[in-house]
Amino acid sequence: MKVLLINGSPRKKGNTNLALEEAAKTLQAEGIETEIAWIGNKAVRGCIACGNCKQTGSGKCVFKDDVCNDMIDKMNGADALIVGAPVYYGVPAGQTIALIQRMFFAGADIHNKPAAAVCVCRRGGATAAFQTLQMPFQMMNMPVVTSQYWNIVYGREEGQAALDTEGMQTMRTLAHNMAWMLRSLDRTQAPAREEWQPMHFIR
Repeated sequence: MKVLLINGSPRKKGNTNLALEEAAKTLQAEGIETEIAWIGNKAVRGCIACGNCKQTGSGKCVFKDDVCNDMIDKMNGADALIVGAPVYYGVPAGQTIALIQRMFFAGADIHNKPAAAVCVCRRGGATAAFQTLQMPFQMMNMPVVTSQYWNIVYGREEGQAALDTEGMQTMRTLAHNMAWMLRSLDRTQAPAREEWQPMHFIR
């Protein structure tokens, strides 16, 4: 079993990475392979709703000049997902949201794979950012992995997250719960899904 951990911070070794490393170490101790994938500090495109990924059935985004398709490949080879992001203006870093929206819409293999969000902030806005990151998981039939508290870690300067002892414990508890869920779930026995019946409220 393998868990992909996406570091959505522009700082490769910042506090978001520290939080993800704490979860990864715990997963490894549980015998689960991990990969922390940094999305980098270059631009990540937002989805432009061109529909090319659906029209071609490629499972890839038409844009090949950023990390999206590489992350789709990594997700296709993983059994679970943890997405970590710093909090900017009360929401997750924009490049993280842009990536997740494109990965999920383009067709990454995500259904019925356990998922969790992790947010790191200096002071406020973490609960709103945490909720924002979790919402796509619920839309995509991904079992959401819980912890002893919301998956939030505090710290401003690089390395300060390690001083948030409760936050680090929350990461370890999250990882233990994910390991337990991975061992308990059988994706081949997932419930059959009804055909989607989309509607809107404009008549």
